[in-house]
Amino acid sequence: MKITVETTVAAPIEEVWRAYTTPEDIKQWNAASDDWHTTAATVDLRVGGTFSSRMEAKDGSMGFDFDGTYTNIVKHKLIEYSFGDRAAQVEFSDSPKGIKVRVTFDSEPTHSIEQQREGWQAILNNFTRHVEASR
Repeated sequence: MKITVETTVAAPIEEVWRAYTTPEDIKQWNAASDDWHTTAATVDLRVGGTFSSRMEAKDGSMGFDFDGTYTNIVKHKLIEYSFGDRAAQVEFSDSPKGIKVRVTFDSEPTHSIEQQREGWQAILNNFTRHVEASR
């Protein structure tokens, strides 16, 4: 099943794209809750290039690597990637209030659809706050 989350960022596409694809920015926004953080991130933004984000609980109790391979990139418009046996698509489009960022991803069986949607939406909301606060 595919799940979609989205946000609108009040910033130019250049700033939105940079924040979504730059490791130093990713470390600032890539967490679903305040008790988690991203301690390391790498991005090789090209078809066949890889990315990785190390996500950890701030208390050190657990962590995991979120990584994958870029399968399609259209600058300022689209990023598609695979991660494990799943895939995701990130679309960037103009809207009256800024840049709409829509993420569609394959669900996984461990967590409920609602938990997955809430987690990915929380990360996207952090992304929006990060970009808008950086302006």
